[in-house]
Amino acid sequence: MGRRLLSAVATTGAVTGALAAGAALGGREVLRRQAAAARAVIGQPHGEQAPRADKTYKKRFGDPVELLLVGDSVAAGLGAEQPRETLGARLAKGTGKRLQRAVRLRTVAVVGAETSMLADQLATLEPGYRPDVAVVVVGGNDVTHRVPVAESARDLAAVVTTLQERGATVVVGTCPDLGALTPVPQPLRALGSRASRQLAAAQRAAVLPLGAYAVDLAAVVGPFFITNPDEMFSLDRFHPSALGYKRTAKALLPSVLAALGARDAVPFGHHAPESA
Repeated sequence: MGRRLLSAVATTGAVTGALAAGAALGGREVLRRQAAAARAVIGQPHGEQAPRADKTYKKRFGDPVELLLVGDSVAAGLGAEQPRETLGARLAKGTGKRLQRAVRLRTVAVVGAETSMLADQLATLEPGYRPDVAVVVVGGNDVTHRVPVAESARDLAAVVTTLQERGATVVVGTCPDLGALTPVPQPLRALGSRASRQLAAAQRAAVLPLGAYAVDLAAVVGPFFITNPDEMFSLDRFHPSALGYKRTAKALLPSVLAALGARDAVPFGHHAPESA
């Protein structure tokens, strides 16, 4: 999206335009009208810059854990009003509290990123940087820009491998369910939901054999966004609110702790590496 906003969490024009283009010919005019209506409702009140939350959390505990956030606007925290409300800050505080250790947060996620762009994010890291755990959240923009599922999954696998070469254990939050985007009318929303779930399944299948954890965000946190959209979404009605990020961080935390060796089993919606 130029710096295109994420779609489960992205720019409405990208969501509606891309999905409408893939619809059956007979329904295109209906979808075109729905796209125009959704664009008029939402807008972009947050711009394209997420709050910068990088710092050391729970510093008093010492012995810092290196936590890296990679991905799109959800990983970056767009929609949060304060740095402490972003996904990275929430995860850092939750991890530090559970481990009784400091957590040093580093965020390279970029608003609007597709999976193919994550390699560029990793290229900004200095060669000696070695995260203990890397959290990757990506996929919405791949759906809205009709990136082939196999291509997205292949790009994600390459990113996981690169992170592992840096010494990180990787946790992937799979593509959120675009069906939660209530400003987008039916049948457009149903098309987005189906496409996002297909991508999420492919992401999971790609990363588990490599030794990464996968968290099904559609299953673990998606129901909160569907049943409480006014509370879980921010002003643009696409990106999470402070509460939405709090819930998303809570959903990811069990796998982050498992990746750090702080717990054995993971709950429903979490998938341990096939090699574990």
